[in-house]
Formats: sequence, structure tokens, C-alpha cells
Amino acid sequence: MKENTTAKKERAAKILSILQIEYPDAWCSLHYKNPLQLLISTILSAQCTDARVNAVTPKLFAKYKTAKDFASASVAELESLIHSTGFYHSKAKNIISCCKKIVDEFGGRVPERMEDLVLLDGVGRKTANVVAFHAFGKAHGIAIDTHAFRISRRLSLSAASTPEKMEKELMLLLPPSIWGAYTNYMVLHGRKFCMARKPDCEACPLNKICPSAFKLK
Repeated sequence: MKENTTAKKERAAKILSILQIEYPDAWCSLHYKNPLQLLISTILSAQCTDARVNAVTPKLFAKYKTAKDFASASVAELESLIHSTGFYHSKAKNIISCCKKIVDEFGGRVPERMEDLVLLDGVGRKTANVVAFHAFGKAHGIAIDTHAFRISRRLSLSAASTPEKMEKELMLLLPPSIWGAYTNYMVLHGRKFCMARKPDCEACPLNKICPSAFKLK
């Protein structure tokens, strides 16, 4: 029997109440001290673990402290510092171009508005949502990363085939007050219980309200 919107919203609220208890300190796992560092870290996190990014950024941020520093960086030197995060050619190019635009068009400061953030090279809606919420406290939407995409489908909160479509569906389903934190819960839950290959449904606190519970083991 297909779940109607009201029933799905009620189940989503129950899911979130459980996750809020399970992960009371949920926050972005990237290490940063300011909006620029978060932006750079999030760009580096594409196809890379947060742990690996956090291992790379201390040395990176010690050398490049401002958007102007990154904008004038040597491509080869930047690539050598971020090499282990993967896709370092495109990431280095995007970081330099992104920071040039920040310097030229935004006075050297990372913009707060979604419409400005997505104009930066290497910044899509996911990255923009992460930066807007964690750096500026603004929830313009929901950052759909691999954890959020996988788990939202398993929980039958969305059957969308793309992150863009899923974000729109979830924004209609979830209250705006939870948009910014939603991905943090998904990341932590994906690491602890709802792994991609062998989810621990038996121990999962959501197993009584998850349609996929025990079907994936």
C-alpha cells in the first residue's frame, strides 16, 4: 500500500526524533575555523573521505590563509598538497578559480547567499548547502551526499533518481528547521549502522520503522 504524504511526514518526524537522540552532537565532520576553510574542505571532500580531507588541510591551511592566497597559488604546489584526496587536478583548478572569483566579486569573503555560492567553480548545491548552514547558519536546502541519498531511499523518504530531485522532495517532506542538520544525521547513521554494503539492521534504532530493515542483509 502506497504511503500518503501525511503518513510519510509523520514517519519522517519519528525517524528524525530517533536520530536526534542517537546523535545529539551531530555536526559537520570536516575540520575548519572559518567559511573559507569549510568551503575548501568541502570541495576536497568530493569522492574522498572526510578523514582524509582532515589529514590534508592542516598543512594546506597553514600555507594558504586567505582567498587571495589560494587565488595566487601555484597549481603544481597546490596539487601536491591535495594529491591524496583524489581528482587533484580538477580540485586544484576549481579551488584557484573559485577563490579568484571570491576575491574579484565578493571582496575576498565567501558569499552567504545560495545564488552566489553556486556561481563559484567546484561548488554545486550540495557544497553550497553545507557551507551556507555550517558557516552562516542558513538552511537554503538539503545537502544530498552519498549517505543522504542512500539512506533516504532505504527509508523510503524519497525514491528520486538524482540528488537534485531528492532535495526537492525532502524539502517538501521535512520542516525547514531540520534541513541543515539532516545530512549530518545521515552521515553519522550511514557510518554507524546503515553502511552501503552490510547495513547493521539488527542493531539499527530505526529498524521498526524502516521499510528496508532486514531486507538488505
